[in-house]
Amino acid sequence: MHTSAPRTLNLALQGGGSHGALTWGVLDALLEDGRVVIEGISGTSAGAMNAVALAHGYAQAARRENDPAKARRAGAGLARAALAELWEGVGAMGSLMWGVPLQGSPLMGVFSQFFSPYQTNPLDINPLRRLLERVVDFEALTHPKIEGVVPKVFVCATNVRTGRGRIFSGHQLSADAVMASACLPQLFKAVEIEGEPYWDGGFSGNPALYPLIYGTASSDILLVQINPIEHNDLPDTAAEIMDRMNEVTFNASLLAELRAIAFVTRLLEQGRLDPARYKKVLLHRVDGGAVLQGHGAASKTRADLHFIRELFEMGRAQGRLWLQQHYSHIGVRQTLQINDN
Repeated sequence: MHTSAPRTLNLALQGGGSHGALTWGVLDALLEDGRVVIEGISGTSAGAMNAVALAHGYAQAARRENDPAKARRAGAGLARAALAELWEGVGAMGSLMWGVPLQGSPLMGVFSQFFSPYQTNPLDINPLRRLLERVVDFEALTHPKIEGVVPKVFVCATNVRTGRGRIFSGHQLSADAVMASACLPQLFKAVEIEGEPYWDGGFSGNPALYPLIYGTASSDILLVQINPIEHNDLPDTAAEIMDRMNEVTFNASLLAELRAIAFVTRLLEQGRLDPARYKKVLLHRVDGGAVLQGHGAASKTRADLHFIRELFEMGRAQGRLWLQQHYSHIGVRQTLQINDN
């Protein structure tokens, strides 16, 4: 644990199935280090699960401690414990975490083309919901005892009817909202919230950055990316083509936001926008997508405990490396270079 003054930043957590365990490792390294105050977290799918588990730890600490500084210190440890409970639970369930025995098998692609989850999973069984409800106390999360201790959480899901993303935050956070954010339409029925059906948030924001820009004071956003943007090898099998199509689809909204942020930043630096009205955002990234490329997209459905722990250790190493290289840049300068090509 370091004793230097903490620096504040926001977290943007991508979804990507079991690869979200790598994000768990990154978060564990940040929490263990102790020099970072997390103001807000935007998460989609597995990123949303990581977000609510982390915030749950701080919410529990806020209920036990009256002093904000003590609550933050205790919250980091409780957040680490909640994240470990979540992902150890995922590993214990293995392939059952997705609620569909065929998930990850060659037959899954065939079944998803000809059968919907309303046929293959009519009871909408999803053991992951039960695990999430056991780990996360949403009542404590949405009604924190001490303001400013629990990070603000923003969960993105896609409205099936309108095709637009919706951000759930504050009192809107619930197990339903998180499961909507993780609802792959080939595997699960749409999650209905307030009479509207929702699918995976990756279609509209993986993750959404704008809630962090408008909903927090911090200018720094650390993106933990687990879907590779670039892929050097040309996909030439049906499975590889489908995997790459999914990567492109689930990165599209993120790339659009990154370019918009870069555009606003250039205008601010040129003095063409009012800095009192437009926030200069400092972007950073842990590029888990590059680290995970060797595993292939199909491994996103692998959820055995050995693999989950392997990803966790990879994530911890990446988190420690990022802190070593870029902690001093928080609040000072952007470290993510955005390629417009």
